[in-house]
Amino acid sequence: MSGVDVSTQEEGPEPSGYAAARLYLLNEKERSGPPRRTALATLTDQWLAALFTTACRSAGIRGAALVAVGGYGRGELSPRSDLDLLLLHDGSAAPGALNALADRIWYPVWDLGLSLDHSVRTPGEARRTAGDDLKVQLGLLDARPVAGDLGLVAALRTAVLADWRNQAPRRLPQLHELCRERADRQGELRFLLEPDLKEARGGLRDATALSAVAASWLADAPREGLAEARRILLDTRDALHLATGRATDRLALQEQDQVATDLGLLDADALLRRVYEAARTISYAADVTWREVNRVIRARSVRPRLRAVLGGVRRQETGRTPLAEGVVEQDGEAVLARTARPERDPVLPLRAAAAAAQAGLTLSPHAVRRLAAATRPLPVPWPAEAREEFVTLLGAGEPTIAVWEALEAEGLVSRLLPDWERVRCRPQRNAVHTWTVDRHLVEAAVQASALTRRVGRPDLLLVAALLHDIGKGWPGDHSVAGETIARDTAARIGFDSADAAVVATLVRHHLLLIDTATRRDLDDPATVHSVATRVGTAGTLELLHALTEADALATGPAAWSAWRGSLVADLVARVAAVLAGDPAGEPEPAAPSAEQERLAVEALRTGGPVLSLRAHPEAPPGEPAPDAAPEPVGVELLIAVPDRPGVLPAAAGVLALHRLTVRAADLRAVELPGGMGPGAVLVLNWRVAAAFGSLPQAARLRADLVRALDGSLDLVAKLAEREAAYPRRRGVPAPPPRVTVAPAASRHATVIEVRAQDAPGLLHRIGHALEDAGVRVRSAHVSTLGANAVDAFYVTSPDGEPLPGAGAAKLARSLERALG
Repeated sequence: MSGVDVSTQEEGPEPSGYAAARLYLLNEKERSGPPRRTALATLTDQWLAALFTTACRSAGIRGAALVAVGGYGRGELSPRSDLDLLLLHDGSAAPGALNALADRIWYPVWDLGLSLDHSVRTPGEARRTAGDDLKVQLGLLDARPVAGDLGLVAALRTAVLADWRNQAPRRLPQLHELCRERADRQGELRFLLEPDLKEARGGLRDATALSAVAASWLADAPREGLAEARRILLDTRDALHLATGRATDRLALQEQDQVATDLGLLDADALLRRVYEAARTISYAADVTWREVNRVIRARSVRPRLRAVLGGVRRQETGRTPLAEGVVEQDGEAVLARTARPERDPVLPLRAAAAAAQAGLTLSPHAVRRLAAATRPLPVPWPAEAREEFVTLLGAGEPTIAVWEALEAEGLVSRLLPDWERVRCRPQRNAVHTWTVDRHLVEAAVQASALTRRVGRPDLLLVAALLHDIGKGWPGDHSVAGETIARDTAARIGFDSADAAVVATLVRHHLLLIDTATRRDLDDPATVHSVATRVGTAGTLELLHALTEADALATGPAAWSAWRGSLVADLVARVAAVLAGDPAGEPEPAAPSAEQERLAVEALRTGGPVLSLRAHPEAPPGEPAPDAAPEPVGVELLIAVPDRPGVLPAAAGVLALHRLTVRAADLRAVELPGGMGPGAVLVLNWRVAAAFGSLPQAARLRADLVRALDGSLDLVAKLAEREAAYPRRRGVPAPPPRVTVAPAASRHATVIEVRAQDAPGLLHRIGHALEDAGVRVRSAHVSTLGANAVDAFYVTSPDGEPLPGAGAAKLARSLERALG
């Protein structure tokens, strides 16, 4: 309390005694970590209290206190830490006496070779300085009395905390900017081979900043694992100080083995992985906390204006916009809908993650925590919907990273992919690599998402990109180990054996093209034939080419260049020529099923569309499904309608109007056997799923299709109205659509291939563009792989002949313009 006589305080050790006790403590192997830091702070307190007491008695000063601030105030004294001290006084002492008091404290500290950050201030001066200097204010938040007038210190702490809370809307953005500037200078701790444990992003400075945010009462960081992460970084810094004998925070390569040994770890890699995991925890907590700070500050700035406008009318609840089944957007985050039941919906974590990434949103930490706690494990193999949502997440581009980090923070990634645990936070001691193994894999998927228009199976490309280095968690050649893991993981995800084999081949040979192109003679036929033998098919070669580029781009700026790209492209062209045997002709059309034939007869009889909507039959329990193409997601919708122009855009538009997502579709003209009716019938076999909510009734779909065909329903206008009312959020811009003419793919028609970002009404726009071009759609084969649509249309001229080369090219260009 104020007025305490400092001369009555117990004296601590003399300087020589303090130095010996300090040395003994630092060399004591049995005591390390938090107990040693606490003991060191206590020992230092006793010594400084003795210095202060003696100095005050000699100077005849009362109304003063010695205050520990910053790291010393928190009791986080590492072996070579600075001592941050404030000599606080009430202003009653003469300046000369104060100077003498300060000298009798500071000089013994310097004489022992300890670093000292010191100041002499009254409480008013301390508050004014804190108001001008954010770093001073942050230090004072951890103020702790060492000796002297405890009331003086308590009053200062109360005032500083009150100032901090009152000024939080102004001060916290400044603190956030300081953190960003420091991150730009020092980099991301968890990706650096020689990280600065204090200054790099995710380091001790960020942990301290999170404590300051919590002290503001404006927001708080996720507490799970945060204290342990801070302890790991402090323990590492302690060991680094003892190993080097210097006050350094940079974990240099040459010190890592010794630091690892001192901490009882296997090797330097184990040390880095431990440090990286701690930094990831702090970085994620910082991301979540600063988003919440910004949200609260925005809300506070809007509230007075709303009150002025509404005249005191109570504001309605913040809007919640549906994103997917069980997932809505609120306050700039993807959160769970009130009706969501994670305990009954094992696909919900992937659906929520995919919806968030596709919309360019973060996934609410509260939602992820609830999903981790309540969701049952997915069955193995995963159901088709889970696989599709996973591919959609991987294909969302840059927003995938933040969503993936949110899943990682709650352990959901390792639950989905058990082999992920071995590469999580694993360092790569290669100057070319920018990232840890796990982050490199996610970055590769992000890079691959921009290349999906180049391949016929974007889903396999994205999964292979995520898994291509998965073998680095095992001894030996990571490509060999990764091949087996990738095959098993692809099967776990729900791919059939043929697709799993392709993914395994891509992982096994993900370095084949770049190594061969840069190290072998491409003019030697044996080189090209060797690559062709290992790749096997043109489709795999196409995927491997894209994976090679994605891997290099995700590695770092030194791993890819125009020159390397041209060498790889040259090799790919040569291998493709070797693999180009007899091009596969157009397959013979399959005979219509009994159900399709029944609907076709009914359509001819009534002269209008006939619909059938039913769930896809499942294999009996315990009976594995036969290997086939990946089963589409959703329910089967069959539509039969007498052949006429405009059927495809009309049907696709009606489905889009009813918020049905088309996962796969097949359109073909069916000629019925003689005597069953004149003319052809178009049969459309759709696999659809509701974007959210329940499926519409078949009768409503038919009624709208009849109106669309007779022109009484303006689909273009209705779809535009719906888009305006519920605009679709997007993350990073998707790659532009790519429309190509498949050469020699059919003797009877021109095959137009469309690769584009899936979106409501996409097939409607394609159908309209084909109708406007005056071509007939002989058959169509539509598939949606994650967020990518890969469609093929067999078209002819009105007289039923394939389009001439120039006409086909013109049609492809017009389709690209229509979709762009």
